[in-house]
Amino acid sequence: MNPRALVVAALFLFAGCSTSARAPVTAPRAVVVSAHTWQQIDREILSASQQATDQVKLFARGSMEHWRTRIYQQTEENFIPWFSSYWTQEWLSMKVSWYTISAGGEQDASAKRLAAYLLEQYQEKVLAPVAVEVEPDAILAQATAFYAQLMAQQMPLIAQRHGVPIAQLNARLQKIPAIALGPPPARDASLFRVISTEPLNTLPAYAALIDKIHTDGGTKGISSTDAAMAPVAKRASQRIEAEMAPRGAASAVAAAAGKLAGAMISVGVAGIRAIIQANDRPDSEALIRSSLGNTFDKAWLKLLQNPTTGVMAGTLHMAGQVEGSLGAHEEPPVGLGADGVQWRPPQSPSQQIEPLLQTR
Repeated sequence: MNPRALVVAALFLFAGCSTSARAPVTAPRAVVVSAHTWQQIDREILSASQQATDQVKLFARGSMEHWRTRIYQQTEENFIPWFSSYWTQEWLSMKVSWYTISAGGEQDASAKRLAAYLLEQYQEKVLAPVAVEVEPDAILAQATAFYAQLMAQQMPLIAQRHGVPIAQLNARLQKIPAIALGPPPARDASLFRVISTEPLNTLPAYAALIDKIHTDGGTKGISSTDAAMAPVAKRASQRIEAEMAPRGAASAVAAAAGKLAGAMISVGVAGIRAIIQANDRPDSEALIRSSLGNTFDKAWLKLLQNPTTGVMAGTLHMAGQVEGSLGAHEEPPVGLGADGVQWRPPQSPSQQIEPLLQTR
């Protein structure tokens, strides 16, 4: 027999033996997880949610403190010097004169219109520049996404501690609600959807949640600064209106005195008015600081504290859904959790926001 044919036959025989000896490929079996283990996992998810909420509260407060500091700085550096300057006061005098002429007998018309103008200037010189760096709407979004990130980090650790495949844990997370605003179903999202969507703002239910927070709050950002402008504008308007009568009389005298004497009288009147404005400046600035500061602080505290319209609203909604789902159908366990950490029963949103009620 041809030696080459013998070699080929031997190779085929060897390959056949190797193929028959190979172990069959089987699909991985699902790990059987006891009901007791799932209860422990649920408790740890609940505890993870509570701890994440606490961390988000610290983040939100720190961010809001930074925003408040920047608002104060911008007010002091830009708005107050602009308002108190001589030329701004001259411009405001012209506006008040026009407001008074066109008031049509309406009471406090000039003060109201001046307040609206000052609010526009405050938005332009203070709120808008600071918003480029930090502002409440951005803090709301960041805080909500931070909660989702913290929860996403804990899920693999929980699965590893209990020897549960991550796929089986994910299937359970799909049954835990995190956003519940439906119908339609697109306004709802499970905990799995929330922690697995990157970035979070691409999730329709998240967009619906943020929109609801804005709707419940009436507007975006800080909205009550206009109330702070009312006393500032009223004082300025009253002072300017009080100056208008002597200015009219001085103008008439200057016109009758001839060009040279009239110019000297006009310059003298302007100098006296500048002195009056300079003397009034400390009181005006003190009023601005007090009025803006008090009103801003109230709005700031509401943005920090309110569980449905504040910067923590997104986090508290999701945490409330998660913790309510996990703790609603069983008695709250007492003692230590599976990981040796003391476990506490779920809190309502009002209880979760309680630490924020402590003012600075």
